[in-house]
Amino acid sequence: MAQTLNVQLSIADGSGNLLFVMSSASYNRCMSERPLVGVVMGSKSDYEVLSAAVEILKTLGIAHEARVLSAHRTPDQLFEWVENVTAQGARVIIAGAGGAAHLAGVIAAKTLVPVLAVPIASTPLNGLDSLLAMVQMPKGVPVATLAIGKPGAANAALFAAEILALSDKELYLRLAAWRAARAQEVLEQTLP
Repeated sequence: MAQTLNVQLSIADGSGNLLFVMSSASYNRCMSERPLVGVVMGSKSDYEVLSAAVEILKTLGIAHEARVLSAHRTPDQLFEWVENVTAQGARVIIAGAGGAAHLAGVIAAKTLVPVLAVPIASTPLNGLDSLLAMVQMPKGVPVATLAIGKPGAANAALFAAEILALSDKELYLRLAAWRAARAQEVLEQTLP
């Protein structure tokens, strides 16, 4: 029988505060001991889409945590995670799901932290089912829904950054620089 080696890497600052924890034992990763953004997806295969959000959060230096939790298969663990991540200081949650796409709505029902939903194309309906499920939240339980797929995931991270930048001048400046760099990329394009 093959044995699995589980490795954990922890990095702390000079005061002993954990800055980074990663373990090979689980796909779920705590990117920061005190994440400002929680990124959650219904299955590991959704990470292909949600990685666009994670990369932007990393680029902008925003503490975050990425998890795989299902509204249908692991509801108790999902509720516990929502409670814990918000208690640790998360101020925005990005939730990506396909099919019935209940993840973002279930999270929004359990917290007052803004929830940004990313529909994922995982069925023959190419994400339209997920999009419609996410935008049809009942009055009183809002979910901000972005575009289907990687563009939506990237915009969810940027929207989260904008929310956080309302009270973080340094992040505001990093976000402004990121946007200016995108504008410069367009201006430098040439046609044949």
